[in-house]
Amino acid sequence: MVHDVHKVRSFEHPGEGRKRAKATPKGRQVDPTAAHEIEVLLGDRPRQRDLLIEHLHLIQDKYHQISAAHLAALADEMKLSFAEVFETATFYAHFDVVKEGEPNIPPLTIRVCDSLTCAMMGGEKLLQELPNGAGPGIRVVRAPCVGRCDTAPAAEVGHHFVDHASVQNVLAAAGSGDTHAHLPAYVGYDAYVADGGYKLLNRLRSGDLKKEDLLKALDDASLRGLGGAGFPTGRKWRAVLGEPGPRLMAVNGDEGEPGTFKDRYYLEADPHRFIEGTLIGAHVVEAADVYIYMRDEYPACREILAREVAKLPPGGPRMHLRRGAGAYICGEESSLLESIEGKRGLPRHKPPYPFQVGLFGLPTLINNIETLWWVRDIVEKGAAWWNSHGRNERRGLRSYSVSGRVKDPGMKLAPAGITVRELIDEYCGGMADGHKFHAYLPGGASGGILPASMDNIPLDFGTLEKYGCFIGSAAIVILSDRDSVKNAALNLMRFFEDESCGQCTPCRVGTEKAALLMEKPVWNRELLEELSQAMRDASICGLGQAASNPVTSVIKYFPDEFKDAAE
Repeated sequence: MVHDVHKVRSFEHPGEGRKRAKATPKGRQVDPTAAHEIEVLLGDRPRQRDLLIEHLHLIQDKYHQISAAHLAALADEMKLSFAEVFETATFYAHFDVVKEGEPNIPPLTIRVCDSLTCAMMGGEKLLQELPNGAGPGIRVVRAPCVGRCDTAPAAEVGHHFVDHASVQNVLAAAGSGDTHAHLPAYVGYDAYVADGGYKLLNRLRSGDLKKEDLLKALDDASLRGLGGAGFPTGRKWRAVLGEPGPRLMAVNGDEGEPGTFKDRYYLEADPHRFIEGTLIGAHVVEAADVYIYMRDEYPACREILAREVAKLPPGGPRMHLRRGAGAYICGEESSLLESIEGKRGLPRHKPPYPFQVGLFGLPTLINNIETLWWVRDIVEKGAAWWNSHGRNERRGLRSYSVSGRVKDPGMKLAPAGITVRELIDEYCGGMADGHKFHAYLPGGASGGILPASMDNIPLDFGTLEKYGCFIGSAAIVILSDRDSVKNAALNLMRFFEDESCGQCTPCRVGTEKAALLMEKPVWNRELLEELSQAMRDASICGLGQAASNPVTSVIKYFPDEFKDAAE
């Protein structure tokens, strides 16, 4: 039989069935109205993958929530799968994703900090009482540390922070529409330049100051990473410079450790000192792009940086300001890089390290805000000036964020190696009236808890490790005889449980299990210590590895807390 090869023959596909299938394709469909709204909202902004979180912020700010329809439209606009966009949006606490059929989020959200210092100062009572007077158009939610421990309790009305919050002043701010960040007085570009600002940077760029001389000054001063890790700054810069280009720079402004607020203090006072340090670092490692990652809880800092970076003269590296979205884990350097790339902040396996394979797969210099803030002073005044400060055989200055039961909490610039007793008496006006010094956190939530009897330990890198603690970002929280260290440790563990990224089992399950065990009137200390060891040994990053430090400290140093417990 001969067939006509030029004739198209029809046939039935075996998968056609009786042709009762829907005429629409499978998968979530894009609503035309939502698609138009997203197109207008994004405007001429690039649709590149790493801007996903920035675009999610645009939706959240505009509509006070992120609907499923807007998520689908954004995914379509950015040529991403819905799953990619959904998993990123739901990872971050500040994105309110509303699924189909769910009620809309109230237009105004009040966040009340429930971390340790705010809880000590009445945050829990505020959380209980605020909803009664808030009204139907206001949502009241818990929030982890917002970096205002010195004015605890703190509440955020929209993007406006209310210090020493009460039901009255919080609702007054909400009722008057006072929902935007308040910018403090700070040293602007013109004033900074008039006071000698950017002369050091210009000397470096012109060749008058050699890179090696600058690096030697940092080495001689033993400047270390002041975000908590304490890695030598000059050594880190050299390591990045030793990798083949192109190279990038990322700034860690995700100051989320409960009790810490020093970076906010410096950015709200003298931002260009930090910016100049950043530009110096970028010049040394020859980074053409700098990404400044600022936590969403610091809207005033973010606005200040946006204004002041725009005033910089042309000729420097491209500066990109990126906004966090409420995730403590993004303070970990590899999680920070993932978030800048527009993804969930899941820690990366190491090696390779970020200085080798970092942002967008390129060698990346990562520094904390305060570290960069000190570069100008150290180089201009000399390492000898820096080293002239210090106590108890330590050298340099430290920015201690002090909160809790002291008369005068706040950011205290004091000699490295000062003891907590000296810090309280000389810089904080002593203990608050009616309170007796009982315990302290020497390094924020993950730095452990020590009794007042151990008040003579120098507060600096390398002095606390033998006690199972560390200085970290130098967040000092003071507890009195009116506070329970067991309750304090439980508050911290609940924070870690909530902030665990969930990637590794030891941290994800360990923090939850530990919190459950600590809620019981009698602690199973043997089981808690075994669980703590497993978390330290097997967690992928520092969150899980250090989350148990407060627990083990309480068990070790506060035996009186357990003397009446039935074993």
